[in-house]
Amino acid sequence: MAKKLFLLEDDLSLISGLTFAIQKQGYEIDVARTTAEAESLWDKDKYNMAILDVSLPDGSGFDFCRKIRECSKMPIMFLTAADEETDVIMGLDIGADDYITKPFKLAIFLSRINALLRRSDDFNTAPVDLISRGITLKLLKGEAYKDGKLIDLTASEYKLLKLFMDNQDLILSSDQILSSLWDCEEKFIDNNSLTVYIRRLRTKIEDDPGNPKKIVTVRGMGYKWSLTN
Repeated sequence: MAKKLFLLEDDLSLISGLTFAIQKQGYEIDVARTTAEAESLWDKDKYNMAILDVSLPDGSGFDFCRKIRECSKMPIMFLTAADEETDVIMGLDIGADDYITKPFKLAIFLSRINALLRRSDDFNTAPVDLISRGITLKLLKGEAYKDGKLIDLTASEYKLLKLFMDNQDLILSSDQILSSLWDCEEKFIDNNSLTVYIRRLRTKIEDDPGNPKKIVTVRGMGYKWSLTN
């Protein structure tokens, strides 16, 4: 399904040129020329991106940007003749992702639209949580929960837990694990330290750390996050 863009702009000649160029890129577009028209047309679930002028006959694109940010994280671009630094800063501070001043080159405008939409796709498809065996990792917060309760993990323990949960039911050798736990002083954590990390992590996530069911040892091969025990 083609992505749909929302354009809030009052310049008829600019609307005509931008509409043609955007449609030629394979996108659909709806246009509003006033904030009142935008209010009646707007539907947060209908659009993938908003392009807003700042100075409008009945208000400001800044106000409409704030309205969008109350309910959506979609990419927002300001397209305006207002090129004062304070205007640019305000636009970005209230939630815009990009700010292009008139006059502009159409190829650059389209390139930046495509980049914002790609970035949005990457963000929306990236997992926010990792969930397995009663353990939840909140990736955006860097937090871990067991059965809904926050677990107090060190940074290295969190990194180790994420490594296991990213590779569920796959055997990870000690070398593979150690190479991922490179510390800030650029020294490898050794095998003895790894044993300690795993023991400590088990005490925090296992129901019975002495008989682990989540992080299991595979004799002679390494460890794995088990989905079957």
